[in-house]
This record gives sequence, structure tokens and C-alpha cells, in this order.
Amino acid sequence: MKKLLPRFLEYVSIDTQSDPNSKTTPSTKKQWTLAKKLVLELHQIGMQEVSIDEHAYIMATLPSNIGKEVPTIGFISHFDTTPDFTGFKVKPKIIENYDGGDIVLNTTKNIVLSPDYFEDLLQYQGQTLITTDGTTLLGADDKAGIAEIITAMEYLIQHPEIKHGKIRIGFTPDEEIGRGAHKFDVEKFDAEWAYTIDGSQVGELEYENFNAAGAKVIFKGKSVHPGYAKNKMINAIGLANDFLSLLPQREKPETTEGIEGFFHVHQIKGDIEHAEIELIIRDHDREHFQARKDLIANITEKLNKKYENCVSFEVNDQYFNMKEKIEPAFHIVEIAEEAMIQIGIEPIIKPIRGGTDGSQLSFMGLPCPNIFAGGHNFHGKYEYVPLESMQKAVETIVKICELTGEKF
Repeated sequence: MKKLLPRFLEYVSIDTQSDPNSKTTPSTKKQWTLAKKLVLELHQIGMQEVSIDEHAYIMATLPSNIGKEVPTIGFISHFDTTPDFTGFKVKPKIIENYDGGDIVLNTTKNIVLSPDYFEDLLQYQGQTLITTDGTTLLGADDKAGIAEIITAMEYLIQHPEIKHGKIRIGFTPDEEIGRGAHKFDVEKFDAEWAYTIDGSQVGELEYENFNAAGAKVIFKGKSVHPGYAKNKMINAIGLANDFLSLLPQREKPETTEGIEGFFHVHQIKGDIEHAEIELIIRDHDREHFQARKDLIANITEKLNKKYENCVSFEVNDQYFNMKEKIEPAFHIVEIAEEAMIQIGIEPIIKPIRGGTDGSQLSFMGLPCPNIFAGGHNFHGKYEYVPLESMQKAVETIVKICELTGEKF
């Protein structure tokens, strides 16, 4: 456990931001820097069958030390960070014995991490928090998960009295841009099931997630001198505005929670002749998800009848709700739940308002629930992670390995 904090701090110091506009895998060259370091470290702690492929997917094995056949299980995390906020020159701050008050992240810019706004902070009074300096994200999503997996494997290697079956680990690039599992070799990984260590607060255990799609809507206008535009001009920006007004106004990320779905417009650009909207579509229910995609088509059809076929769209599915693949093998959730209970954690079983590599991997034949890594406020300058939560994640991984060996 002593290496957990320095290991994490070293990982977050390396910029691994992914790029959705890139066509390569990994999407950025800088992801290779951490990937190569992780491969070296896995060799150093004594892992076997350590490999990295041409796309920076890392795999390694901890052999079984038990005298019977038990299922091979896996643990997976991603090493890229989101393109939504900079991860360049991360300078973590360590707050020991947190007193429950405001944390000034950056005096110059008056950036404060306050429990008045982020109430979860109050759970961690007396603990050690790792925060940002207010100018970058932290990268606990998901470098905390990587640090926890490696620390757990190191612990098992150093404590052979803990009996376990064969364990596989995998680290992926580009999860933050939805491609983390795209080139993951499930056959090579060769595990019966796995867990992504990519959740938030301590105790989270998730096996449901959104069905997800991305949509792009294109508007073609006609530019005419505004003084003589009556019945002639078609303003593409106005068309885009009309389209947005026809989306359900209460079904946005900022107005929904739990299993409620939404439409999220994340980019709009254009001029009179040409405008584009990019949005994401999310819903836990497959039928409601399809209805949302159908609504995009229906709005487009309605506008085209009014504006001379000036609107086009494309919708691409991204991932689906892994619940339908995990429920037939629900014992894998029960083992994780029991592991948490045995080490004194109250499991928090709830749907993910998002997705993980496990969403896609479950549909690729590797059932893969998601377990907490401990962080909060991902993707921004208010991100933090309690050290004690990271330690509990390590203990959870170790206990899952032990229980799997006992139960089969």
C-alpha cells in the first residue's frame, strides 16, 4: 500500500489526454509515454505474460497459486484522460486530515473546492484528499484505477498465502472518446469475466449504463441580401434554432437524474449558408433509446417539409446497456458485493449515468461490471480523490480474487 500514493502521483504527472478528432489508436502519441512506463512497471513487480500491442493495449497475467481449476477473471482501467479539460502539467495538492471546510485550490484565480457546493466532501473529513491546483483536471479518471490494480497485483505477489486463480489485467487507451474497447482483444485476454475499476465514490458497483448514440444534424441555407430576403433567404442558423426548439426542453443533462435519459447538444457552429449541431443521445431503456433516435428523424422530416429539404442527419450507436449481458451471469456482481461487505464497505449498486469500457466489452463476450476507483468531480478542475478510497479499492480487488478462488 505504501507505493499507492507515489504511484498515482507519478501517473497523473504524465499528460495522456485523448483526441476525438484523431483517426489513430491511441488517438494521441503522448498516451504512449504512460503506456510504456506501465509495461516496465508490470515487469518490475513480477507480472507475467506482459504485452503491449501496436495500439497501446496492455495485458498481463498473475498466475494461479491454487491447486484447482477456478475461473480466470480480469481487471481493466484506461490511461487516457478526457479532452474536455486540460491534463497538461498536473500539479496535485495533498490535503491531509481534511477538516470539512473550503479547500483553496488556487489563490491567484480564487478557485475553491467547497462542501457548500460539493457536498460529498463532507464524507471524507479526517481523510487525505488529493486535489488539483485549480488549473487542470487531476486524472483520477482513470489513473486511480490503474494505480489500484497494479498495487493490488503487487500485494498478491508479495502475499502468496492469499489463494487465487489466474488473474488478467488490461489497460486501454481512448476510453474517454468512446474507443477504449474498440481494439481490445477479448480472445487474447481470455477471462470468463472482468471488472472495470472506473467508478466514482467508494462502494459504487454498477452493472447498468446508458444506451448511447451520437448524432450530427446539418442545415443548408440560402444567403440573400437581408434587405431583399423575404421568401428567399433560408438562414441555416435559424433552422438549427428551430431544430433545438423541437427537442424536449426538460430532457437535458442538467435537468435529469437516475435512469432518466436526455439529449445533450455539445457543439453548434455555422453561418447563413451552413450550420451543424452535434449531440449525444442517452437512455437506459432500449425502447426509449430508439424513440429518441426516431425523434431526431421526425424533427428532420418536419423541418424538411417546411424548408425545402434543407436538413440532413446521421445517428451512430456508441454502446448499449450492459445489464442484459451481465444479468445472466449475476454471480459476478454478487462476488464484488460480498467482497466490499467483507472489508467493511457498504455497496452502492446503481446505474451509471454514462458508460465504461465494460459496456462495450460485455457485448464483445466479456461480462464486465464497474467498480469504484474513488474519485469525484471527474473531467474538471474540481476533481479529487481520497487516498483512503483508493486503498479500499485495492482491498476490494484483492478480496474479489480471494473469493473467486474460494467459491469455485
